[in-house]
Amino acid sequence: MTTEAFASELSNRDVFIIRWEHEYPGFLRVFQSLPAQKLEYRHHPRSRSAGELIALLVSSQRGCIQLCKNRKSMYNGIHWDEPKGYGKLDEMIRAYENEHNEFRTQLHALDTVAWHNPAWLVRGAEEILLKNTVGGLLWIALFDMVHHRGQLSTHIRPMGGKVPSIYGPSADEEAAELKAPGGN
Repeated sequence: MTTEAFASELSNRDVFIIRWEHEYPGFLRVFQSLPAQKLEYRHHPRSRSAGELIALLVSSQRGCIQLCKNRKSMYNGIHWDEPKGYGKLDEMIRAYENEHNEFRTQLHALDTVAWHNPAWLVRGAEEILLKNTVGGLLWIALFDMVHHRGQLSTHIRPMGGKVPSIYGPSADEEAAELKAPGGN
């Protein structure tokens, strides 16, 4: 029997790390459910394509890694630039997986002081979009990435893929279970 710490024993950083690790498999399942030959699919001309959304998620995680690495600077922050294009699906998935491991290392290296250092979201060379702390920006990044993963998941079925489980079974998974031998 394993014992988990009570919430009152966990720091904000600890809760973030747990949540980030819980979200990671859902990102991979969504990425892996996309038909690789249809990444240009978009719901509307003003919407991002599936490939652009994956590139955005990979770029966001890179920004989080950089924020963690710069933690000792008073002027650290996440530098936001819209990704320019996207690569092959398998390459983007591999980059996300590898960078997830690097991000994990960087998160565990952050101490309480670094977690609470002032930080900001920057666009271009100088435009400050948002002031917060390192930890605050990492939470905002996680929420934003989960939001964009949700957008990406709505692309899967129209692209011809099967929607995976994210927080529980999807209609596609339930339908597949019913058709499986021995299913009821």
